[in-house]
Amino acid sequence: MKYETVIGLEVHVELATQSKIFCSCSAHSYGAEPNEHVCPACCGMPGMLPVVNKRVVDYGMKAGLMLGCHINRVTTFDKKSYYYPDLPAAYQTTQWFAPVAVNGLVEIETSKGKKGVRIKQIHMEEDAGKLVHDIREDTTHVDFNRTSVPLIEIVSQPDLSSAEEVVAYLDRLKNLLRYARVAECEMAHGTMRCDVNLSVRPEGSDKLGVRTEMKNMNSIEAIKRAIEYETARHIDALENNTEVLVQETRRWDDIKGKSFAMRTKETAGDYRYFPDPNVMPVVIDDNWFDEIKSSLPEFPEVKRERYMSEYGLGEYDTEQITKSIALCECFEEAAKTCGDAKNAANWIISEVMSILNLRQMTYDMLTVSGKSLGELITLVSGGKVGRANAKKILAAMFDDASINPEEYANANGFVISNDTGLIDKVVKEVVESDPKSVADYKGGKEKALMALFGRCMKELKGNCDPQTLRKILIEYIDKI
Repeated sequence: MKYETVIGLEVHVELATQSKIFCSCSAHSYGAEPNEHVCPACCGMPGMLPVVNKRVVDYGMKAGLMLGCHINRVTTFDKKSYYYPDLPAAYQTTQWFAPVAVNGLVEIETSKGKKGVRIKQIHMEEDAGKLVHDIREDTTHVDFNRTSVPLIEIVSQPDLSSAEEVVAYLDRLKNLLRYARVAECEMAHGTMRCDVNLSVRPEGSDKLGVRTEMKNMNSIEAIKRAIEYETARHIDALENNTEVLVQETRRWDDIKGKSFAMRTKETAGDYRYFPDPNVMPVVIDDNWFDEIKSSLPEFPEVKRERYMSEYGLGEYDTEQITKSIALCECFEEAAKTCGDAKNAANWIISEVMSILNLRQMTYDMLTVSGKSLGELITLVSGGKVGRANAKKILAAMFDDASINPEEYANANGFVISNDTGLIDKVVKEVVESDPKSVADYKGGKEKALMALFGRCMKELKGNCDPQTLRKILIEYIDKI
């Protein structure tokens, strides 16, 4: 019998706000000392009242609109009751009865074509703390830095059917949320986590099978392996009666490549949801809604079409640049400043992305302004700075985004000087020190000339017009 996999995702995304959802503590705890960013409010101390961070609601609405959702104009917060050591109040403030956004649709593209994935809802909530297990001391420590960091949870309908579709869906979410600048979406930093709800049924059936949930998946590769393993486990149970499938929460062990039962799957009734009396309903009026709607960015696919038609870029260049809103903004400003969109695109793809990758930075970490990049490109195209030295200037701009390219070139001796007297002197020294290369060139070996040219350029520190140098070099050799 043939089977099909049915998958729904619950994606938890930390919002890129400066402060937490209900207090003024910093929301950025990655790399911080344990329990450095906590206060009585986010630690669940008695008597502390939450105050809703408006920026969280802004970002919740923005995310909803980016994913094609309907925005609830009255959205409320509720208490989700459960006990766990990293949840100091013994309940989580979340949204159940009136989430900020519902009924969305995200379009993905896979090897089988395009597909729409329905979004059931997006709700805002506070994150829990983090348990740190110390095997050596046989002790578990609790770090509350992450407590009350604002999250949105994006709940899909069970519309996905393979690991490929799940990866395409997650990539699409990341791209859209980064474009809107509401989230970092870095799984490696824990700012994007995923719960995978999976079941298996006979192909063609409309009845869902027994569902299991794998919690807190935090890498694409782990998600792919977990889906493949869990699918095979379900099919084996149905085909060979190796086990009785039950609705449960499971933990994925990436080292062993297996999932293990954690607990029987809770239902909504187990959490005893009820309206949080300490948080008033949030009413979104027309002015607020229109303000958020007008702030939405141009969607990636719209940018791609515009870049090809307006700037004349090829499909590959366009695809590379539109991977990140930061790259797009840098490109557009650079193209405007230097007046050459294709040259600007080439610099973004060949030089800027190369430095980002070398420094293990995401594209959205780019801080070099498009205006500065455009000015640097103009210096190169205008013959004032050589390409090799321009790369050095660009690297310095990554270290200090305030650097003015022309001023830096002047201060560091990178401006091209066509002082023929200096060029003649360097050419004479290089040629006379390497008679073998001179003889090879005269014997018809063009590479020998390039070797001499490279040594001359190195002595001149790249501050010379290549055509002028080549002309003087050939003329000098011909005289020998």
